[in-house]
Amino acid sequence: MTDGKNSYDASSLPDLLPIYYKRLFPYSPYYRWINYGGAFKNYFTHREFSFTLKDDVYIRYQSFSDQQDLEKEIQKRCPYKIDIGAVFTHRPKDHKTIKAAAFQAQEKELVFDIDMTDYDDVRRCCSGADICEKCWPLMQIAIKIIDRALRDDFGFEHLLWVYSGRRGVHCWVCDEVARKLSQDGRTAVAEYLSVVKGGENQTKKIVLDDRIHPSIGCAIDVIKGRFNDYAILKQDFLGDEEKYAKVLQLVPDEDILSCYR
Repeated sequence: MTDGKNSYDASSLPDLLPIYYKRLFPYSPYYRWINYGGAFKNYFTHREFSFTLKDDVYIRYQSFSDQQDLEKEIQKRCPYKIDIGAVFTHRPKDHKTIKAAAFQAQEKELVFDIDMTDYDDVRRCCSGADICEKCWPLMQIAIKIIDRALRDDFGFEHLLWVYSGRRGVHCWVCDEVARKLSQDGRTAVAEYLSVVKGGENQTKKIVLDDRIHPSIGCAIDVIKGRFNDYAILKQDFLGDEEKYAKVLQLVPDEDILSCYR
């Protein structure tokens, strides 16, 4: 950490990772989670893992026979990043010996990635991958909104929220029905939760109808509860002429705008 922002020295990883993977990595809870008590035969052995090694060397289709096998390989390779993939019909490490049509994903957790870089329009303290105590409340607000929607609107119960390691948070929805969702089903859930439309060149990215959907109403209630602390105190969103002008661009009412021009 430097100056209250998220920062790390990648050059120290070769020295630190062997110690971390030998002494600190939670192998047993990690294994119990992604094995789900052996949801079906070969559940763990057919799970794909991907490793990102030093110099961005990427290795896919890793799979392991048990916790000890996984532990041994992680300590051997000391990956900079571990990605958990789907559970396949066959062991991923054998994929080259299986016909493509027969090698299919069967289950995968429903995962949401909330990235701080997506919030650069509404924070002034940091940008990009930098995070500080003034903008971190955005992650807290997002977690409260999405967690409520997933639990109340979809009925999911087993949600795992984790810090992504650098610039945001991930939500892993681990319910069996979520793990078995089709791609269309996953897309439908994501679209239900999406209200931001448009790219960098579009000033106003959220347009709400007069009749607000109940789920959006709940999100607004969460935001209202944190608005003063975040927008006014931490970001001072009307603190100078540039900020002031940007807010006015979002106001659709010409009568209101005429009073400030």
